[in-house]
Amino acid sequence: MPMTWYEKLNRYFPVEEMKSRSHVEALLDERSDVYHVDHGEHHVLLYVEGREFVFVDYLLVAAEARGQGLGKRLLDGLKAKGKPILLEVEPADYDDTDTVKRQRFYAREGFRHAEGVRYRRRSLATREVNELEILVWSPDGETTDADVFRHMRATYEGVHTWRDEDFYGERYQPAEEVLTLEADEVVA
Repeated sequence: MPMTWYEKLNRYFPVEEMKSRSHVEALLDERSDVYHVDHGEHHVLLYVEGREFVFVDYLLVAAEARGQGLGKRLLDGLKAKGKPILLEVEPADYDDTDTVKRQRFYAREGFRHAEGVRYRRRSLATREVNELEILVWSPDGETTDADVFRHMRATYEGVHTWRDEDFYGERYQPAEEVLTLEADEVVA
């Protein structure tokens, strides 16, 4: 029996980054105005499309399909929407070559680090603090870290922690504990 797209994600992504199946299914059902899935034999893409931005929640290209342009085509489809694209990515770890390859891939696709935005969330599954880097692509190259922070906060509150007690039996940390914007990035 072939794996479902959720099972593919669950096998690949670390437990501290995964939403529960019920959380994802509810987002797709109840928040279908903003939360979307695109999947095929060799890929899974879950993303949020707001009025001002797109947030890539999960992007998985199967190992056997890497290097064939599929990831680029999926991102090009999102870029065609003409909005800034944000995503979270594990920091490069030279003991884990996937993290290095992932960072290089996004850099080739024109993503830059939102250096002034910090994202540190305690996992409800492992109880450990997970720090991710925020990457951004912008059609005009002018998305500021303050913009990224605002969009990430909306995503955190409207997707990541949406109905969290229903799905996990407890609440995630509030946005102000998870997301910070360095003082010199704040726009008056």
